[in-house]
Amino acid sequence: MSSEMTLLGQVAISCIGIRKQFVLRHTRSLKEAVVWLVKGRKGDLSKKFLALKDVSLDVKQGETVALLGLNGSGKSTLLKLISGVLQPDGGTVHTRGRVAGLIEVGAGFHHDLSGRDNVYLNGAILGMTEQQIDDKFDSIVEFSEIGEFIDTEVKFYSSGMYLRLAFSIAVHTDPEVFLIDEILAVGDEPFQRKCIAKIKELSDKGKTLFVVSHDLDLVATVCERGVLLEHGEIVMDGEVHDVVKELRRRTATV
Repeated sequence: MSSEMTLLGQVAISCIGIRKQFVLRHTRSLKEAVVWLVKGRKGDLSKKFLALKDVSLDVKQGETVALLGLNGSGKSTLLKLISGVLQPDGGTVHTRGRVAGLIEVGAGFHHDLSGRDNVYLNGAILGMTEQQIDDKFDSIVEFSEIGEFIDTEVKFYSSGMYLRLAFSIAVHTDPEVFLIDEILAVGDEPFQRKCIAKIKELSDKGKTLFVVSHDLDLVATVCERGVLLEHGEIVMDGEVHDVVKELRRRTATV
């Protein structure tokens, strides 16, 4: 039996009872601060925000999933938990195979290093060996369209250049799970089409895709399944066109 067949139907991402809370530190009035001190510093002057509430979700190997919802619904938080950028306050997250996350454009870049050095730095962070990066370096640069700027310090790059290089490095790691957060919203239309074609290529190879985007037409062409988050909870999980339709209905009534 081939390795591709043995992976068929296996769970690539498993979230069980995920809970994530953030502390929002607001400046309180002098009166509130004095009362707090008089009471012996009892109670909490900071406000807490529950971003995710007991979210459970399984994504099988080879699935293409769009994570949808209005701003503040918890989409990016869930993606960061899956990628390991954040840790849950409750519940568990498991992933299978190499995970490549395009969550914050150029987040892993060192501004004082050149594009070339950052290819090797980011490639290593994403699990590639130096030899693998050597073998794919020319292809990474060609896809990114950085050209002569590859030896320029990335602090001089535009946001579009950041995007192209970050995306190119990530897709060349040949990940089993590919996480994308609004990254296609940056950059020009020709490069967006190029990215979409590459994403579809990964999908055709049986890779698992988990995409967050406000571009509903885009996710409907790239993904098959949709998961709708609202106030940190999953309110719908099904065929992507049905979920997109439901989100549009809810958006129209907001």
